[in-house]
Amino acid sequence: MVHLIAPVEEPLDPIDALRRVAFLMERTRAGSYRVEAFRKAVKTLKALAPGELDRQVDAGTLQEIPGIGKSTAGVIEAAARGETAAYLSGLEEKSGGPLTEGGEELYAALQGDCHLHSDWSDGGSPIDEMVLTGLETGHSWMVLTDHSPQLRVANGLTAERLAQQIAIVEAIDRGVGEGFSFFKGIEVDILDDGSLDQSPEMLSRLDLVTASVHSKLRMNASPMTKRMVAAVRNPRVNVLGHCTGRLVEGSRGTRPQSDFDAKAVFEACAESDTAVEINSRPERCDPPDELIGLALDAGCLFAIDSDAHAPGQLDMKAYGAARATHLGVPPDRIITTWDADRLRAWARPA
Repeated sequence: MVHLIAPVEEPLDPIDALRRVAFLMERTRAGSYRVEAFRKAVKTLKALAPGELDRQVDAGTLQEIPGIGKSTAGVIEAAARGETAAYLSGLEEKSGGPLTEGGEELYAALQGDCHLHSDWSDGGSPIDEMVLTGLETGHSWMVLTDHSPQLRVANGLTAERLAQQIAIVEAIDRGVGEGFSFFKGIEVDILDDGSLDQSPEMLSRLDLVTASVHSKLRMNASPMTKRMVAAVRNPRVNVLGHCTGRLVEGSRGTRPQSDFDAKAVFEACAESDTAVEINSRPERCDPPDELIGLALDAGCLFAIDSDAHAPGQLDMKAYGAARATHLGVPPDRIITTWDADRLRAWARPA
């Protein structure tokens, strides 16, 4: 069951207090520069020698440590005293409630996420921080889906880097133990001809593949349709990510949706058992409502995903759950409500 981290009732230790601040800021889309100050402070504290933090707090010299500023020092000092800083209390009051109204029952039923990023590509946090926040927010499973090589602006993973990441994901999955599954995945680019931006051999090593269009979004409708149909029919593609590529708000501005025959694409998804992603990021809100209706009529499965690029953004699935509920998407047709065993069997059938 996915749920919001409960409001803090007892003071946190300094590292967890900083993490909590960053989480609350990320889930409400605060500026990345402000968030990074708290994430950087976490890394700084973890690197200190034993006893060094207490010494610096007692001496009142925290801000002399590179990476610790006035705001982060205030949060650390309060936590070290067994108190909650006013900065954190204010965030809890302002940003700690539900992100949106509606869809609460479906949101509570979500168990996993098929689309999230780490700092291996264009995410802002290490893999282990994404997993830890996933555990804290009640996920039963997550799929790490960093970008593929062609998306250089997002530091897409070459085959060699992906192989290294696979080993790390497998180690984390073994280390976490029962009750949580960490799946190997990728958000692979759909190339101009509908082929995938990673070798078949590497894709065969993954548990789940989300495929998305990131280039030539203004391609004419006919070739775009052929491109997308070819991709969703590929046996290694499990989820069609943010299918229209549109942006409706946010710091990157707006972008119109791509032109394609949605009925043909969704019929191909249904025939190939490829889920259509309901991308929960407010700046995407993708697919539009009318296309979700077409996908429903076509018999498609769906994946309510966060497309998280930071730990706090994992909570954005609340927006997707609200939309899916409003549009009448049956919960059992949403693969992110399934348990890990069912997801695994569907994604890689024998």
